[in-house]
Order: sequence, then structure tokens, then C-alpha cells
Amino acid sequence: MDRERLINTIKLTKLFFDKSTSKLEEADSAFAPKPGMYTAAQQVAHVAHTIDWFMDGAFSETGMDMDFVKHNKHILACTSLTEARAWHEKSNNELLKRLAELPEAEWEAPIKGPVMGGFPRTSIIGGLEEHTSHHRGALAVYQRLLDKIPEMPYM
Repeated sequence: MDRERLINTIKLTKLFFDKSTSKLEEADSAFAPKPGMYTAAQQVAHVAHTIDWFMDGAFSETGMDMDFVKHNKHILACTSLTEARAWHEKSNNELLKRLAELPEAEWEAPIKGPVMGGFPRTSIIGGLEEHTSHHRGALAVYQRLLDKIPEMPYM
């Protein structure tokens, strides 16, 4: 396990997400391209929730909690970008803390259940990087629809 590489992956993933979504303001919280789609705040909340979901599931004896109706209720309740960003910050900080503190053997143990089952717990880092990138792209579209130009994440 290359702990420093995993930590840097999470730090960069968050940096790129924050930078590329930085033009979204609190006033944009309720924006959604169409009815029934996540709002800007809910997109960010979903990214934060997924960090928690991967962390909880990777270390659970039963694997990932597949009750998406329950998860979605929590996400849909988020109506503020400020609140969603605070959740995202907290979730990233908790992940970084666990990456730094848990013994390597804990991270190399296999995930249980159907989602990533059998792969080492470190595998969630790649999953989180991909998932966050997907929603970073969606939120870039949201910003364009709001006549905003997203920041280049890598500069």
C-alpha cells in the first residue's frame, strides 16, 4: 500500500472538485437543469455522501448499504451549497484521517459484499476519484447553463 499516493489522490480529487465548482454560489443551490434532477447543492451532497458510503461499506462486515431510497432522502434534504460543501469537507477530512491512521493491514483487507467485493479496501480511493470526477463534470455543465465559466481544475 502506498499510503502517501492514496492520500495525495484524495487531496487532488478534492482540490480539482472544489476549483472546478468554485463559480457556483449559494444562490445557485436550487438550480437543476430539469425537474427531477439533482440541484447543484444535491450534486455536491451526493459526492460527499458517496465518500461516507464507500468508507462505511468498505469497513462493514456486510459491505455497501444498498438502500438507495434511504440514501437519496438524505441527499435530497440538502438545499444549501454551503451545507453541502461543509459535508464534503468533513467527509474528505474523515477519509484522510483514516488513511493516515489505520494500519496498512486494515486497508488491505478485502471488501465484503457485491460492490467491489473481494478487492482491498484501498480500492475505494479509485472509485471515489472516478465518481467525484463524474460529478465535477456534471457540475461544469450546470455552471455553463447558469452562464458561468467553470475554473480549470488543474491550474
